[in-house]
Amino acid sequence: MDYSKKKVVVIGLDGAPPELVFDRWLHELPTLKRLAASGIDGELESTIPSITCPAWASMVTGRNPGRLGIYGFRNRTSYDYGEMSFVDSSWVKEENLWDVLARRDRRSILLGIPPSYPPRPVNGLLVSCFLAGDTSAAYTFPAEFKREVEDLSGGYILDVKDFRTGEKRSVLNAIYRMTEKRFRLAKALLRKRDWDFFMLTEMGTDRIQHAFWRFFDSEHPRYCPDTEFSDAVLNYYRYLDREIGEILDIAGDDATVMVVSDHGAKRFEGGICANEWLIANGYLRLKEYPDKPTPFRELEIDWRRTSAWTESGFYGRIFLNVRGREPLGVVHANDYHRIRNELARGLEAITGPHGRRLETSVFRPEDIYPEVRGIAPDLLVYFDDQRCRSIGSVGHHSLWTDENDNGSDDANHSQHGIFMTYGPDIKNPGRREGLNIKDVAPTILAQLEIPPPTGMEGKQIN
Repeated sequence: MDYSKKKVVVIGLDGAPPELVFDRWLHELPTLKRLAASGIDGELESTIPSITCPAWASMVTGRNPGRLGIYGFRNRTSYDYGEMSFVDSSWVKEENLWDVLARRDRRSILLGIPPSYPPRPVNGLLVSCFLAGDTSAAYTFPAEFKREVEDLSGGYILDVKDFRTGEKRSVLNAIYRMTEKRFRLAKALLRKRDWDFFMLTEMGTDRIQHAFWRFFDSEHPRYCPDTEFSDAVLNYYRYLDREIGEILDIAGDDATVMVVSDHGAKRFEGGICANEWLIANGYLRLKEYPDKPTPFRELEIDWRRTSAWTESGFYGRIFLNVRGREPLGVVHANDYHRIRNELARGLEAITGPHGRRLETSVFRPEDIYPEVRGIAPDLLVYFDDQRCRSIGSVGHHSLWTDENDNGSDDANHSQHGIFMTYGPDIKNPGRREGLNIKDVAPTILAQLEIPPPTGMEGKQIN
């Protein structure tokens, strides 16, 4: 390695929330506690929506989801009524920070950063993310690097399958297997390969929170105390802390190290059946109401009489059926803003099952994004400050459900993740306020003494 160049290591923990890492468990995490004591840390505001693909893409490009045209895992690619398309690496049209580094002949090693499948050429090495599905896919760049990845990791694992299943022991074991192999690979590459920038994203934090949050949170509506899983999430964070400590030892004192998350997490308290509300209020019309809960895509919708619909997800995506835009649109352009505002007021007024007022926020794309590319939802909705998911299925005979319609779930996403950095150039350690996910890319470039390109929206954290 050429140690005359500055180096940066970034460890991404998908969904790691400040409430756990900073407030609840920092005293249990000696490596992260040391970083907090000697470096800079703070809550990192995520994108709207605070979803993995737009959030990580925003972090490494310094651009907002509107500029990227990425509004979730799935997005509309046309104004018809067909299935939405899954995001992949081809959706990211803006430069990633490693593209900027490549122009300066800086080498990058990139492990598991969404959305990086299919793999695109980099100046260095890339192992793509969970979107590859499984390791039968061509998931590395260069392609022949796959064999080395499999050998060094002992059989690489991209993601945990069925982490929403009730088979908790098997899920927990699978999370540890995946994480151990990812860090085994990371440590080997840090030691044996040339790099200037190294970034790893670990999905285990997200998966374990979705699967095990109710076992430690006494305020969770399905709290399950005094089981073998009571400390499952804490023990996993302890394990991660040890792995991060080993990464720091290998990187050495001359490297700048960052620990970041793309969003946070909080307990899942239920779902708002948004399409049921749209039906009840005359915006969504069915040819026949189902006799059991039925996914939205299996419903017989009367599009000629439907004004709006929504899709399931961590947040609500409301689409209007606009005349001249959708094939069977009914909302006239002159009525668009009136109906959209009417929908926003109605959604914000939805109450919980016992009449409790919910902390619901409704966003209009043009209000939160300087530029709107692709096909954004007409409205984005955080139900009850993201404690509730948007339920798209119909047949519940209720506006409220206790379960996620995509499988058992203990946690939802939240708006703030974590940021920590430590290194030889930190002159003024301590807590920082007002940090944004778009600040990470220009901060990394600054550590490598490279000016951010025109168009990066964030600012350097120092």
